[in-house]
Amino acid sequence: MEFRDLRKQYVALKDEIDSGIQEVINATAFISGSQVETLEKELAEYVGVKHCVTCANGTDALSMALMAWNLKAGECAFVPDFTFFASGETVSFEGATPIFVDVDERTYNMDPVKLETAIQKVLVEGKLIPRVIVAVDLFGLPADYDMIRPIADKYGLKILEDGAQGFGGEIDGKKACSFGDISTTSFFPAKPLGCYGDGGAIFTNDDDVDAYLRSIRVHGKGSFKYDNVRIGWNSRLDTIQAAILLPKLHAFMDYERDNVNKVAAKYTEGLKELVVTPEFDTKYTSSWAQYCIQLKSEEERESLQAYLKEQGIPTMIYYPKPMHKQDAFADLQCGDEDYAVTNKLCKTVLELPMHPYMEDADIEKIVNMIAACLKENRY
Repeated sequence: MEFRDLRKQYVALKDEIDSGIQEVINATAFISGSQVETLEKELAEYVGVKHCVTCANGTDALSMALMAWNLKAGECAFVPDFTFFASGETVSFEGATPIFVDVDERTYNMDPVKLETAIQKVLVEGKLIPRVIVAVDLFGLPADYDMIRPIADKYGLKILEDGAQGFGGEIDGKKACSFGDISTTSFFPAKPLGCYGDGGAIFTNDDDVDAYLRSIRVHGKGSFKYDNVRIGWNSRLDTIQAAILLPKLHAFMDYERDNVNKVAAKYTEGLKELVVTPEFDTKYTSSWAQYCIQLKSEEERESLQAYLKEQGIPTMIYYPKPMHKQDAFADLQCGDEDYAVTNKLCKTVLELPMHPYMEDADIEKIVNMIAACLKENRY
């Protein structure tokens, strides 16, 4: 059993993926081939925004977005405490300060009430200028933009939607990667839409931002390749990766997202009396980058994870360490008192196998093994 079975997906899409790769090889347009432009057009259309700019990876996507707003030293961005390191790393890379915000215990996304408290605290202290809210769509579920957008507008802040895990999620039919002033995603292989290497994309409705991003991803180019009008970098999506992503995008739209929602529903039905299962309002649709359960304690999690490993069932822990406790952010001197939920989640969450090609027998086995382990240890 695989945690996310990319092999099964490849078998299902083999003809389209192989032919797409061969077309790139035949054309020898390995950089900036026509497939890249086609992919950008289809991604923008699916998400429902004007522009999509692909790049080398999801971390570059975040950095390029922050560069577009000229985020700099003396300024700050508000970042969930329970997320992958890149969400805060890129803020520091631009010279600004990440301010970590605790999350909601059931959605795992940034808590809007605690966000506003953090903003007010920064304003009272007067040492930093608030500029950006980095709202992460964790585990496939869009953040609470109905609450976050009014807060951003109230304080004059930009929203950077980190949709690295959220691509395909929705709120009332509106797609993830369309909620931010700029939004990003990642095509890391294990993501809801993944390539066979690294890749990323940036989404915006702003024409000026689009032009800036297209410039800096190729060394700050101007009217042509050797006309350099600003300092940029090299962050392009390879044509072969675009050719791989096109059939995967079509499968994602046609049936893969629906399939993972069916898997999640079966997990929840089988586990809801045993563990804390994901729970969110019906206006949301998740793309289920991860299916996350919560155990009663760190000891129970360790016991269950070890038992499942013995049964050949892979699991992961996302995330074992809060952002505010990462050594790289030690100079920020964050205390524990503002991060009670994240501290708890880091000790109790466990992610189960999740992908569009899971069979009912595998789901049933996982549910039964969890039930057997917990009942033995609890009673």
